[in-house]
Amino acid sequence: MYAGAGRAGHGPAAPTAGVLYDAVLLDRDGTLIEDVPYNGDPEKVRPVPGARAALDRLRAAGLRLAVVTNQSGLARGYFSEEQMRAVHARVEELLGGFDAWLVCPHDDSDRCDCRKPAPGLVYAAARELGTSASRCVLVGDIGRDVAAALAAGAAGVLVPTAVTRPEEIAAAGWVAADLPSAVDEILRRQRAVQPAEVGERVGTALVVRSDSAGDVLVTGPAIRAVAAGARRVVLLCGPRGRAAAELLPGVDEIIEHPLPWIDPAPAPVDPDAMRGLTSRLAAVGADEAVVFTSFHQSALPLALLLRMAGITRIAAISDDYPGSLVDIRHRVPVGVPEPERALSLAAAAGYRLPVGDEPVLRLRDDAVASRPVAAGDPGYVVLHPGSAASSRACPTELAARIAAALTTAGHRVLVTGGPDERTVTARVAAAGGTDLGGRTDLAGLAGLVADAAAVVVGNTGPAHLAAAAGVPVVSLFAPTVPFGQWGPYRVPTVRLGDAGAPCRDTRAASCPVPGHPCLSGVDPAEVVEAVRTLLPSGGGIR
Repeated sequence: MYAGAGRAGHGPAAPTAGVLYDAVLLDRDGTLIEDVPYNGDPEKVRPVPGARAALDRLRAAGLRLAVVTNQSGLARGYFSEEQMRAVHARVEELLGGFDAWLVCPHDDSDRCDCRKPAPGLVYAAARELGTSASRCVLVGDIGRDVAAALAAGAAGVLVPTAVTRPEEIAAAGWVAADLPSAVDEILRRQRAVQPAEVGERVGTALVVRSDSAGDVLVTGPAIRAVAAGARRVVLLCGPRGRAAAELLPGVDEIIEHPLPWIDPAPAPVDPDAMRGLTSRLAAVGADEAVVFTSFHQSALPLALLLRMAGITRIAAISDDYPGSLVDIRHRVPVGVPEPERALSLAAAAGYRLPVGDEPVLRLRDDAVASRPVAAGDPGYVVLHPGSAASSRACPTELAARIAAALTTAGHRVLVTGGPDERTVTARVAAAGGTDLGGRTDLAGLAGLVADAAAVVVGNTGPAHLAAAAGVPVVSLFAPTVPFGQWGPYRVPTVRLGDAGAPCRDTRAASCPVPGHPCLSGVDPAEVVEAVRTLLPSGGGIR
């Protein structure tokens, strides 16, 4: 790998409260300049439309810039290193200086650690820029660019061109029409989590996040932001999210109550229960409330109860007209990751994460239970085949083949699941691994995950536990909901599965397509290779 010096003078990034990105990494050919195959001639360099102005906007915003580029033409002898450097000098002449240039000079057959989709260039660029991969966003034009970003825990933006394959577009969690549009959204997301004005510290803040454990976990950064500006935080959650709520930092008290306009299988609305909830909320004595919801949920029914409970300041995301129910009506574009969506609401209400608290998922250290003795020493791979929504579960037969393949590759495999999934975990573990189905509660599962080398899991709560522990994820992601919103957040990830399957964006809880085609086509060898890519001794230069 070649590393260019770039502009001098950058050092470690100064800690800034709640900032999403320190740096933008850019692919070269097809992203910054027109793609001329194996180009060693500076005279053939042509910037893509709007590139210079877009890059200058990033520079003006204080973001560092690096180029991360595969150049197999070096390995094949199509041009020399001197010719490549002349091309790069021409790029800088036309587009301005970059803080670093990171080049992979290898071909695919070399199986190096730096050629995208391996994450090595991303890790190296982050080091050169004095930051971490999770604080970088990479812009590229093909799936390899996005995959390299995800495998390092960075954000990835796909800007399609004529050579971008449809399946690459379907798999990307963040797609922009062109480079200027990508920059627009990078800067918008950066601003969205920064309050225009930080409010005075309040006495008691009521935060609300109903729904499942995963929903509660991804709201954690926003709840920590509220906690930084309040003396006491009370969290209202539903029964399915209670165990996750107990793991979150910043929560002083929990109120558990089902909300019939949120729960997927709600009981009929009980007026007495609603009156009881209103009385309980009134007893909290909250100075204000921040109502967090998913993109398809409404905050307005609860906002009415909060008004009836006497809470005078309410913040919520609402596309529907809220009348006088909401004081701070916030809107978020479609496609924003759920943790950032919640953080942007907290920012709109005047809250931000304190300096030193990264916008990542985290758990309370004192709430995570020790792993069971049967788990053995740390360094295993956790395989979690189940999900509360069967549409997002890994088919049992496939999970068994994955367990066998991982074991054959030399990994210790722990198969996890809830008490109602013991039959499945037993069948999977019989093919290779230790069956821990039903052996842990959520806190115990968090302890198991924290000591894993990697977690193989679908779009379900344990994926977010892994993100909170900083453990790499092989994501068997059923596309019933958007990956860009619900994929593992800011943690090294390899996504597998058919992103364009017919179930895409249906939000179906049960698989609507016979044969579960979005996941059934996954080859266990792909999972083994994904684990290899994610481990420090595998495909990444950390």
